[in-house]
This record gives sequence, C-alpha cells and structure tokens, in this order.
Amino acid sequence: MQRFLSLLAASVLFAAPAAARPTLDPVWSDLAVIQRGQPVVLSGTARPGAKVEVRLGDERAEAQADSAGRFTVQLAPRPASADPLALVVDDQSGEALTFSGLVVGDVWLCSGQSNMEYPLSRGLDAGSRIGSSADPDLRLLTIPKDTAPAPTAAFGVAVNWVRAAPATAADFSAACFIMAQQLRRQLGIPIGAIHSSWGGSQIRAWLTPQAGRALYGEAEMALLGLATTDMPRAVAGFAPTWESWWRDSTLEQESGGQEPWRDPDSLEWLPVPAIAPWTQWSGTRLATDPIGTVFLRRTVNLTAAQAAAGSTLSIGVIDDIDMTWVNGQPIGNTHGWSAERHYPLVPGVLREGANEIIVAASNSWSAGGFTSPADRLFLTLASGEVLPLGEGWRYSIGSQRAMPPRAPWDANAGIGVMHNRMIAPLGQIALAGAAWYQGESDAGIPGYADRLRELIAGWRAQFGAQTRMVVVQLPNYGAPATAPGPSGWADLREAQRQAVMADGNAALVPTIGLGERTDIHPANKTDLGIRMAMAAMGQPMPMPLMARSEGAQVRLTFTGLEGGLHAWSGAPISLELCGEADSTCRYAAARIDEGSMLIADDGQPATRIRHGWAENPLVNLHDGRALPLPGFEIAITP
Repeated sequence: MQRFLSLLAASVLFAAPAAARPTLDPVWSDLAVIQRGQPVVLSGTARPGAKVEVRLGDERAEAQADSAGRFTVQLAPRPASADPLALVVDDQSGEALTFSGLVVGDVWLCSGQSNMEYPLSRGLDAGSRIGSSADPDLRLLTIPKDTAPAPTAAFGVAVNWVRAAPATAADFSAACFIMAQQLRRQLGIPIGAIHSSWGGSQIRAWLTPQAGRALYGEAEMALLGLATTDMPRAVAGFAPTWESWWRDSTLEQESGGQEPWRDPDSLEWLPVPAIAPWTQWSGTRLATDPIGTVFLRRTVNLTAAQAAAGSTLSIGVIDDIDMTWVNGQPIGNTHGWSAERHYPLVPGVLREGANEIIVAASNSWSAGGFTSPADRLFLTLASGEVLPLGEGWRYSIGSQRAMPPRAPWDANAGIGVMHNRMIAPLGQIALAGAAWYQGESDAGIPGYADRLRELIAGWRAQFGAQTRMVVVQLPNYGAPATAPGPSGWADLREAQRQAVMADGNAALVPTIGLGERTDIHPANKTDLGIRMAMAAMGQPMPMPLMARSEGAQVRLTFTGLEGGLHAWSGAPISLELCGEADSTCRYAAARIDEGSMLIADDGQPATRIRHGWAENPLVNLHDGRALPLPGFEIAITP
C-alpha cells in the first residue's frame, strides 16, 4: 500500500489546482459500495493547507491538505449493511462535497480482455438474465477505456455507481455480473462490481509501474516516459529491438537476416492491389491468409526545397501494428485498429530525389493492413503543400507469422498503460477480491506466470493484502486435436495454474468445456459466472495434487473434488504420458480409482502427465458438481 501511495504522490497528474469545493478520488459517488471489514481510506483534493473534515454516517475524521491540495483520511472498518449512508467532505470553502445512498458489503474488481468485457446482452439466455437483473443492493461501476503512460488520478470520463437493473446490466460484463449476482444471492449482503476490461489487451498493459520495472527493467520504463515528451526519440530507441527481432527471425529461416528498411531492393515487390484491407486483395495469398508481417513500400521524389524542412507522414490506419521507416530511419510505431498514423519527420530525414517509405504492417487477426481510404495517405510538407500518397504502393509478404515485439507505449500491450488510467484512479479502496479473465493475447509469449504474479502483487499493494484473486483459466477454442502436440493455449493454462498454486489467496476457475470451437468469445457466461462466484467464496476447485509411480502404473491424486471423480460417457480421455521431450507425449489409458486415477504404464519412458493439452481439448473428467479438471502438466515422482 505504501508503495502505491508513494507512486501516486510522485505523479504530476495528481497535483491539481484547488477547486471550489473538495473532491474525492473518482471511484466515490452516490450509491458507492464500501468494502466491509476493512479500513475505509478516502483520498482527494481540497484547498492547499486546508483542514478537511470527512463524515461517513455518524463517524468523523479530520486531515490537513498538503501544499498540493492532497489529503487522505482513514475511517474504521464497518460490518455489511444495506442501510444507506451519507458521505460528506468539507474543507470550509463554502461548499461541501456530499454523496448519498452508500452501502457496505463486498466489492469485486473484474478485469481482463474481451471475454471479460463480453456484455450480458450477448450471452446465453440474455433476455431472462437482463429481465431478472434488478437489485437495489447490487451496484455496478464501469470504467471507461483509456490509457496513460503514468498513473493518473482521474478516469477518461467521470464515472458513477448505479443500481443493477435491466437498463444498467445489459451492457455490463456478463461474467462479472453473474458472479456478483450469485454472491448477492448467497451472501445476502450488498455487492459492488467494478468492471475494467479491454478486448485484445495483453497482461502487461495492466501492470503497475513497479511490476513493469521488475519485469522489463529501467531502460524500457525510460522509453515509456520518453514517449510522452519526445516520441521520435522514443521510436528511435525502440527500433533496434524490432529490427533485431526481424533479423533474427529471418536468419532462423535461412533467408539472410534481412533489413528491408535499409535495403528495400533486397525484397521482391508487387503492386498493392488497393488501399484496402488485405482480405479484399482478391487473387493474392493475403485474401485468405492475412496473418503475419507484410512490408509496404512507397517511393516519393522531392525537390531540395521540399526535402529541406520538417514534414508529417500520414499513412492512415494500419491493422494491427506498424513499424515505419523513411530512408532507413525509424519514425513511427503504433498499435490500433482505429488510430490514424501521423508521424512527424524532423529535418534531415527527407532528401532531394527518391525517398523510400517502408511500413512493416503486422496482423494477428482478421483483415489486416490498410483500413483507411486512399485519401488518408499523404505527406504534408512544412510549406503546407500536401502530396497525396494513395497510389504507387508495393508490397512484399514477410516470412515471419509471429507478432513482433511491442513498444512500451503500445495501446494494447504497453507497460502498465491500462493500469495507469483504468486501475490507478480507483485509489486505495479496499476490495474483497479481483476476477481476472485474460490470456488469449499472451498465448505464445513466455513468462506469463511471472507477469500474473506481478499483476497480483501490484493490485494487492493498491487494494489491500486481503484481496482474493480469481483467475479464469482459458477455455477450449479452435480445431480439436487428433494427436498430442504443442499448444500455446495449453502452455498459458499451465502458467495460470502455476501462478495460482504459488499464491495463498487465489483460485483457478476451470472452463474447458465452456468454450466454442469456432468462436473465441463463448456465449455461456452463465456457468462461468457461477463458477467464478464459487471460487470467490472459497469453494474448492478441482486441481491435480500429485502423480506417483506405483509399479506398473501411475496414481494421479487431486484436491478440490466434491462428489467424487467421474468420467462422463466412458473411460477418461485427454490424458498424456510424456518423457523429457515433447515429441514423446502420447495418449494414455486410465481408470478412476476412488477419487484418484490410475494411468497404465505403457512401457515407454514417462516423467510427466498432461491433461487437456491442446487449444481445444475434449475432456470428460468432472467432479460431482460438474466442474471439469483444469488443463495441467504435472511431474511424476518415484
């Protein structure tokens, strides 16, 4: 908590001029829910040096605003109660700040990417769920999407708590709402649900600055800070990372460590069919396979006078990410499906004669490439002259399908950029817990368990050590596997499990079986929300405990089972025996033996057991509550 307070105090964005009346951190409004059983910490602004009195119900506390006008008071913990409270903050300026209708109960933060963002209105049985959503003591708070390079005191727009009702629940997170509704029904106390998610986001966008430094180092954090004051220098500092990734990837493919930004003629180029998404480029490979990096090239001829002064290059919207050079000099790197790229060119970048613009456009999903009309591509010279660039582009399909490294300021994967604007302004409120449903965007990126550990540590530093963490394991998605093999989603599921196992106040929610083969956004958020509520209340979740050799078989034991272990529709499936190398993994025969499982020794070396090891595994092992075993890998002990 102290680290969090120090960080906020250091942020210049917290130093606001004194207002006509005092303010509180923006999480406070009418109808707010206060966490039961924890000190009530209130921070805000008042006249510098003013004496501030805070009244919550019949309790009073005083503080003095510092020279910047910031103050913090702490009130005593309260038991759960639906009796409405008034909150008054007065600095004797003539107008007190007053909120009404506050209640005390449990407060939960729900965060992640698009499956947490998925609204109740799109889920299974949406009409019934929305129709039965009204509950005056289930309160909802939605945090607007925005990013910032450093922690801020305010959200992008003002926020307010609202009572659950059809009009307020329909667009709220389905998983979060159903979890909160279940908690309300089972605990019988007020529940507050805060939803702060962003589709497509990587976990590192939600890290605190301390976590960012621990995982990525001071140099990366310095680039993030530089991006706020001098983006051209920040891009120049990041470019070597991108360029090394490309050279190394092409060397691995024995294609010579290409540097097309320096030597465009090292690639073979074809005319761009249209300034349009790649999936509209009929007759090209990209029309049906738009995933990967494509280099785009445009040559611009300039006079000496045109090239002499600074200018701005506009290339419209690029889906997903661009890395852009002019005459070999890096000038821009942006992620975003709606952000137009306008890159300043300092004097000296352009030259008399031919100028080479090279754009590396990387796409991980759907269409890719140009999504703006041709008239949004142009070069604006210092004189005001505008040179259209909507024609004359060429393209070359790169050999690398993996996504490139992301800049520290990246909109969806920058270090802490979402935390800074969507979590930090929540201030020092206490939480019962946080539910985290994310990982699709991190599949294939090593080190997820470390990132999740640091995310949890950072959030507990802000919201209190008591904060319980509920982690949703990735569901099944994609084509079912027909043979054992590598799986980025399975790797990430295991990283989620390992992070939860290492934490004393966390739970893993298994979701294999709730996914859909052809839709990365499964609609069954009802069962998911129920399982999340079970984990939130501390009900045991199925987990593997130990795999131990017993002669000609291996016994696999579990924790968290209720009502026994059952193999639906026959013998257990989706189990693998593996030796040291992944190539040795093979499906294994098994049978249930009084809540544990016996796996037959097939005579081949075996050091570990895997379960559900595929993007879309077919599993049939459940406990008596119909909860599936999670995806996992566990070592065999002698």
